[in-house]
Amino acid sequence: MQLRFIGCGDAFGSGGRANSCFHLSGAHTNLLIDCGATSLPALKRLGIACNDVALILITHFHGDHFAGLPFLLLDAQFSKRTRPLVIAGPAGIATRLTQVTEALFEHSSTTPRRFELSVVELAPEQPARFGEVCVMPFAVVHGNSGGPFLGYRIEAEGRVIAYTADTEWTESLIPLGRDADLLIAEAYTFDRPVKNHLSLETLATHLDEIRPKRLVLTHLGEDMLSRLATLPHAAAHDGMTIDL
Repeated sequence: MQLRFIGCGDAFGSGGRANSCFHLSGAHTNLLIDCGATSLPALKRLGIACNDVALILITHFHGDHFAGLPFLLLDAQFSKRTRPLVIAGPAGIATRLTQVTEALFEHSSTTPRRFELSVVELAPEQPARFGEVCVMPFAVVHGNSGGPFLGYRIEAEGRVIAYTADTEWTESLIPLGRDADLLIAEAYTFDRPVKNHLSLETLATHLDEIRPKRLVLTHLGEDMLSRLATLPHAAAHDGMTIDL
C-alpha cells in the first residue's frame, strides 16, 4: 500500500505547495484524504486516475481541505465516470457540498450524474466501514467556523494511517495516532503558539504517548519551511510517496 502527498501546504500556499490532499492506494484501497482547492490539477500533474478513487474523506470545510470537490465532481461528469463515489466527512457535509458546488458551478449539484454519488456523515468515535477500509473519526480543535472538525485513524490492508488534520493540541490525538504505522501530523509552526494549530514543539512533547512507527509533518507554515534542513522529523512535500 502507498500514501502519496498530492498537496501538503497550508491555506496560503506557503512555499508554493498545493492544498491538503493525500492519496492512499493498495490492492483493495483507493481513497483521498481531504481535497483542497488545488487538488484536481495536482492529481492530474502526478498522474493519479481520479475516476478510480472510490472514497474521499473530508476533515473539515475550510477551502484548503474541501473546496476541490466541485472541480473533481465536474471533471468526473465530463470524463464520463461510471464508478460509484463516496464522499464522507463531518456532520453537515451534504449541505456544505451543495453550497460550495453551487457557488462555483451553478446548477451543477442538480445535474443528473452518470455515476452514483453517496455523501456520508461521520461522527467522532463512531467507526465506519467502506469496503475493506475502516475509518475511526476523532474530534479535533480548529476554531468556530468551518467545522465540525475531524481527524482520522484509517485501517486498510493490515496497516494503520492516522491524520491529525488541522488542530491545536487535544487529547484525542493520542488514541488517534497511537502505534500507527504512519502518523501524518500538522506542524504549522516550530514553537510559536498559534490558536487552532499545532506546533512541532507541542507535538513533540506527546510523541512518547502516541508512539507512531513513522511520523511525517504536513501543513507547514513559512516558519517551518525555513527550518526544513534541520527538522528532527520527516516533512512532507508535494509528490512525496511513502510505501507502507
